[in-house]
Amino acid sequence: IFIFKSFLNGSMTFNFHHLRAYRVLILSSIVVLSACQKPPPEIVLEHEHTVSQANTAPDLSKICQDLKIQMQDMNDQRTTFALEQINQDIRMCLPLISFKEQKELLKLSDQMYSQFLHVDRNALQQKAFEQYAQNESQYPTLQQSLFEQLHVRDQYLIRHKGQAYIELMDAGKNHLFYRRNPQYFAKVFAPDLPQAEEIFLTEMANQNEQPLIKNNQISISPDEIMQRALFWENYLADFPKSTWRNDANYLYQTYTSLLFKGLDDQPVSTNYEDKLDIQPQTLVAVEQLAEQQGPLAEKAQRFLKIVDAKPKQNHANFIQARSISTRQVEQQVNLQDPLLINNSDQLDQSLELHTVNLKTLKKRDCFSDALCR
Repeated sequence: IFIFKSFLNGSMTFNFHHLRAYRVLILSSIVVLSACQKPPPEIVLEHEHTVSQANTAPDLSKICQDLKIQMQDMNDQRTTFALEQINQDIRMCLPLISFKEQKELLKLSDQMYSQFLHVDRNALQQKAFEQYAQNESQYPTLQQSLFEQLHVRDQYLIRHKGQAYIELMDAGKNHLFYRRNPQYFAKVFAPDLPQAEEIFLTEMANQNEQPLIKNNQISISPDEIMQRALFWENYLADFPKSTWRNDANYLYQTYTSLLFKGLDDQPVSTNYEDKLDIQPQTLVAVEQLAEQQGPLAEKAQRFLKIVDAKPKQNHANFIQARSISTRQVEQQVNLQDPLLINNSDQLDQSLELHTVNLKTLKKRDCFSDALCR
């Protein structure tokens, strides 16, 4: 720059040699400046490659194709993280498969959790497990000692309960067990099922959050029993073609019998001779129900009519409730002594009730998960 300024100002005499010097100086400056510049960073290409990989869509068809195998391969050595990953894959695949395939995954999920929650304890480990679970959050020193005696799988599951829908249940009388929370089906499966099946799973999950029976006794109120019976009555009317219609009918019949009769070992009444002989909470629920309309309300009205009558009038009310002839009744009971007519039997026939006991509830279990077993 100085040289050019000098030339322009006439301070230097221009000739051919000067021109060559200028050219050499200019070329040298260009080379120096070029050497100072850094080459284009290769990290740009690496970054573009990384972004390209991140934006690559997962192969859902492959994930869904392998899903059943992964569910079947789940065992008691796997982690809750692996279980949650499979549940996430189930959520992705459910909208892409048929209802028949969705039901297959429902069954496989039972197998998956059963295998995952399996613990092969010896007698000492079983005793430590029961003591630990019953005294949880009490006596920290004792709890730590019991924890160290647990099977290693129990230690893992207790640390991770609450994850992947895993919980530890206490049904009373040393009946302790791990289970998958009923909300699993409601949250993972129900949103992508047909309406009737979605409502079924959601309601079952809500009803069975807590056990129906604890310490061999009904653990819910008569009003709750009534509400459940009403729900299943309405469900059957709204969804007559539901996949689980037979289960819904069983639930309706069972809750109806529990409302009007109770358990075989926990009856609503001893003789059903009058209202004073009915459990107060049950009587309130039945009277409220009788003010409504529908098949269940009609049963409540017949129930009150039978228990309101005096013993010698019961056979007449029985005839009217059943709409059968006197001769038909005489073939069943000896009307020479009306006291021989058992009010409990009248209720069974008039209200079409069946006896409910702990064995029947266990034989067809619709009261611990979102599906019947």
